[in-house]
Amino acid sequence: MTQPDADPDAVTVTETGVGKFQVEVLAGGAVFLADEPPEVGGLGSGPNPYDLLASALGACTAMTLRLYAERKGWPLRRATVRVLHSRTPAAKDCFAREVTLEGALDDEQRRRLMEIADRCPVHKTLEGGSEIITVMAAPPDLAALERSGLGHMQAMEEACAD
Repeated sequence: MTQPDADPDAVTVTETGVGKFQVEVLAGGAVFLADEPPEVGGLGSGPNPYDLLASALGACTAMTLRLYAERKGWPLRRATVRVLHSRTPAAKDCFAREVTLEGALDDEQRRRLMEIADRCPVHKTLEGGSEIITVMAAPPDLAALERSGLGHMQAMEEACAD
């Protein structure tokens, strides 16, 4: 289902045609499913969009902490970030982030790492908001690809690649 001409700098999300909400996500060379839980009509075959957003915050926080600790030569053995998201119609979205720092860190190092957690790029994006630009793109001309032989030939070449 993955598109052969996918932009490596973009995240591409395509409906799978399986279930009501299931989509295939191509991001950073990884492919995974996103979906909604069964109680709202999905198959539960992957994280929902808000789980993905919370995952982005948690992943960025842990990675930023790791980078900072390594640059400082601090003994951070492991960072674990747990993120909870709540959304109510009357209030702003809220992300509650719980950071666990393992290792022989002193109080000052722990305090500084918690400050750094608030400086991770995804935290700053969520905190500041973003501009979203949406444009309509034309669907690929699959018939032209088949007529040119690119679709089937490319599939055969990929199947025969070592």
